[in-house]
Amino acid sequence: MTAATIGHASTATTKHKHASSSLWAENLSSFWFLLPIIIVFAILTLIPLVQSFFYSLTDYDGYSTTFNFVGASNYVAIFKDPSLLSALGFTLLYAFATTLLVTCFAIPLAVTLNKAMWGRSFARSLFFFLGVPAQAIIGLIWQYIFSPLGSGVMNKVLAVFGIPNVPWLADDNWARFCVIFVAVWMQVGWHSTLYLAYLQTIPADLYEQARVDGANSRQQFFHITLPQLIPGIVVSMFLLMTGGLKIYDLPYTLTGGGPGYSTNTLSQAIILKGIGQSQYGLGSALSVLFTLACILVIAAQTGIANAVEKRFQ
Repeated sequence: MTAATIGHASTATTKHKHASSSLWAENLSSFWFLLPIIIVFAILTLIPLVQSFFYSLTDYDGYSTTFNFVGASNYVAIFKDPSLLSALGFTLLYAFATTLLVTCFAIPLAVTLNKAMWGRSFARSLFFFLGVPAQAIIGLIWQYIFSPLGSGVMNKVLAVFGIPNVPWLADDNWARFCVIFVAVWMQVGWHSTLYLAYLQTIPADLYEQARVDGANSRQQFFHITLPQLIPGIVVSMFLLMTGGLKIYDLPYTLTGGGPGYSTNTLSQAIILKGIGQSQYGLGSALSVLFTLACILVIAAQTGIANAVEKRFQ
C-alpha cells in the first residue's frame, strides 16, 4: 500500500467521522426542539391512556378510593350491552356515511364555485359560513326544523301539500337520517372551500391542452381535475373520518341519542357510563376499545389513501 493510498484512506475516515459527528449533533438539536412536544404528548395522551387501561380492569366508580380488579369483565360486558353495540354501530355508520357523502357533494360544489360567474364570492362565503356556528347550536336549530310534531318546520311545509306529519326524530331510521343529513349539510361548504384551494393550484395549461385535444368537460374532470385533487381528498377524508368517529355534540343536541339508543354515539356512551352512571371502569374499557377502533380505521384509511396517491402519481 503506497503512502498516497494511506493518505486517501485516512482522509476518508476523517470525513466519515466528521459527517457522523455532524449528523449526531443535528439529531440531538432536533431532539431538544421536539422534547417539549414529547412531554406534552406524554402528559395529555400517553399517561391518561395508560390510566384508562388500568381502570378498565377494575370496578372503580370514579369517586371512592377503593376498587377491585375484575380483569376483562368490563370488556365482556360491553359486547353484551345492546346500547353500547348500538352506539358503536351508529358511530361507524355516521363516520363512513358523512365522509362519503360530503366528499361526493363537496367536489362538484367546489368545481362549480371555481368557475367564473356572477356572485361567486358571495356564494363561496355563503356555503363556507354554513359550518361556522358550533355543532351544538346547529343541532338545536335543526331540532326545531325536524320536530315530529305538527309545529315542526318540515311538517308544516309538508302539510301545505297535504302530506301527513313525518316522525323525523321519533323514528329510529328517520332520526339516523336526520343526524347524517344535518352533518352533511353543515360540512359540505367547508370542505368545498378546502377543495377550492387545491383547484386553484392546478395549472390552466392542462385544461387548455385538453380542450385542444378535443376533451369534453367530463373527460377533463376525470382525467385532470380528479387526479390533481387526490391530495386534497386524502386530507378532507381524514378530517371527516376522525371527526365522525369522535362526534358528540350534534347528535346529542339534535336527538339526545334517541329514540332509544338509535343515534347514541360512543362518545356519549363513554360519558354516560363513566360519569353519568358512575361506572368508571366500564367507561374506561369502552374508551380503550374506542381508541383501538380509531387507530385501526385511520390506519386502514391511510393505507388506502397512500395506495390511491401512488396510483395517480
